Amino acid sequence: MPEHTFRLNGEQVTVEAADDERLLWVLRDILGITGPKYGCGINVCKACTSHLNGKAANPCAIPVRDLRPSDEITTIEGLPATVGADLHPMQEAWLDQDVAQCGYCQPGQIMTAVALVRRVKEENRPITEADLDGIRNICRCGTYPRVREAIRAGAENM
Repeated sequence: MPEHTFRLNGEQVTVEAADDERLLWVLRDILGITGPKYGCGINVCKACTSHLNGKAANPCAIPVRDLRPSDEITTIEGLPATVGADLHPMQEAWLDQDVAQCGYCQPGQIMTAVALVRRVKEENRPITEADLDGIRNICRCGTYPRVREAIRAGAENM
């Protein structure tokens, strides 16, 4: 079985996996990282959203062969370490706004929100309704209004 090396939540890891194995399954089944959830497996629902080199990406659509040793994958488990705290400001906003119901989609929602806020801040502009409308993470519980408020609140502390 081929070996694949990349960075995961700040640490270099090497795994044995088939070249076409999707990163989501490497994370969950080989490395025991269960924050990214399996929802659809076809890059539609966004339940698995994590960060690849700081940008939102869906591990269900990334063959492990595409990763380089310098690529940094950040999952919800590693998000607090990116700010040196117990919780990332977006996670705190999620709690303050009482966003989660079943919670299944929330790791992907939070990772998408953080990537959005980072991008908007790089562009030196406020978050717009169009930005929030562009989020395509599916939530079966329908907590979208609270998600939007949490993103705005979290952005203030990022």
